Amino acid sequence: QVQLVESGGGLVQAGGSLRLSCTASVRTFSNFVMGWFRQTPGKEREFVASISWGGSNTYYADSVKGRFTISRDNAKNTVELQMNTLKPEDTAVYYCAAQYSGRLNDPSRVRYWGQGTQVTVSS
Repeated sequence: QVQLVESGGGLVQAGGSLRLSCTASVRTFSNFVMGWFRQTPGKEREFVASISWGGSNTYYADSVKGRFTISRDNAKNTVELQMNTLKPEDTAVYYCAAQYSGRLNDPSRVRYWGQGTQVTVSS
């Protein structure tokens, strides 16, 4: 079983930054398309960002373009999400996600999920 573990969440003021990290317990990390989703109570899980196997291609939700940056280090089995200029609307539980192929932007296609890490942005 693939295990994804997130870290780096916390409380930050609007306009501040956080960096989330996700570590995978697999040796074939480069075979996975990786990404991040977020979810608030009563809402459906929402796509945030994704990155291709080798890191050449990245995709972002319109709401975070220009503010968030996704990256990966296949040698370390990690994917990161640098979040800048945070807004209160970014408050959510953020989930690391993995799938074998295709663009990672649909929760129904995600194969593995992390446990989530809380990000709270105060006004």
